[in-house]
Amino acid sequence: MIHKILFEKMPGKWEGNCRTWFEPGKLADESNVSGEITKIFDGQFLRHTYQGTIQGKPRHGEEIIAFNSITKTFQTSWVDDFHMNYAIMFSEGKATDCGFTVRGEYDAGENQPRWGWRTEFELLDDDHLMITAYNIHPEGMEAKAVETTYHRIK
Repeated sequence: MIHKILFEKMPGKWEGNCRTWFEPGKLADESNVSGEITKIFDGQFLRHTYQGTIQGKPRHGEEIIAFNSITKTFQTSWVDDFHMNYAIMFSEGKATDCGFTVRGEYDAGENQPRWGWRTEFELLDDDHLMITAYNIHPEGMEAKAVETTYHRIK
């Protein structure tokens, strides 16, 4: 049961590097990021909070991570003050070899088609976590949007 392993090993304090792309293949920002993952409600859920900068401005965010034992899927809710500063993004997906991947959708504008957002969480080992998000065009093309490379603070 990968979710039990992840829920035991992911909690802690993390720091690292965050890279952001607004256009495919064109790096827009690279900055330091720090985060903390804590267990909530007796370990049934995880809370990931983070802070850093993007293009020199402060950035903060939070997501709640759950494993739905009925559907056997991972679920997340995500807000921050840059990417998701106007709504909550709900995502859902399956376990992978060393983590999980979830997919959600967000509104790009009034009367515009929704865009997809796929996030991969990979616990590479006990002290290294990579979170990579991909923007998904309404017609299906994917492009890397955010890549956070964390190492555990001991």
